[in-house]
Amino acid sequence: MLFLRRIIFIAFVIFLSHELMGQTAVGEFYSSHLQTQSRGMMILGSWAVGNIAVGAYGWSRYSGEKKYFHQMNLFWNTVNLGIAGFALYNNMQTDPLMFGVEEALGEARKIEKILLINSGLDVAYIGTGFLLRHLSSNSDKRKDLLKGYGNSLILQGSFLLVFDLILYGVLHSSRMDFMEGISFSMGESYWDVSWCYRF
Repeated sequence: MLFLRRIIFIAFVIFLSHELMGQTAVGEFYSSHLQTQSRGMMILGSWAVGNIAVGAYGWSRYSGEKKYFHQMNLFWNTVNLGIAGFALYNNMQTDPLMFGVEEALGEARKIEKILLINSGLDVAYIGTGFLLRHLSSNSDKRKDLLKGYGNSLILQGSFLLVFDLILYGVLHSSRMDFMEGISFSMGESYWDVSWCYRF
């Protein structure tokens, strides 16, 4: 009876230690995931600040097509700056250790889906920019506005498309590496427990 209790106790300790190791691995993965997101948002925020500064100068300094190009850049990146700031704030408020493996992977997949959807919208922005440029050739009164706004949408959409696809690739690769690595072995002879996720 005493021998059986000892066996049960040892098995429990081994299981608990591996469970804690697994939780630590999840925390490290999601912490890295949040850091990658935050670096991306810092890049987006820096792009936004630069465009706002140059846009404000160009709007006040130039006229015609250039004026509207800088005007739209300023408007567009005011939104980008708000998105980047909000995302950074949320990431700072998130404790990566509060997530289990399924929750962490679910959150990671959600961000990846958002980035893919954004990439589709980025293509639409670029297409809209070319459409505005085309419409400007048939409009005398709004030629400068349409062409300036069109050029701005092409520029901003192109940047965001590259940004979203690169960030998606980095986050997706990190998640796949983590999923392949979730395999914990417990014991050697009679105790063998493996925890594997394959999606």
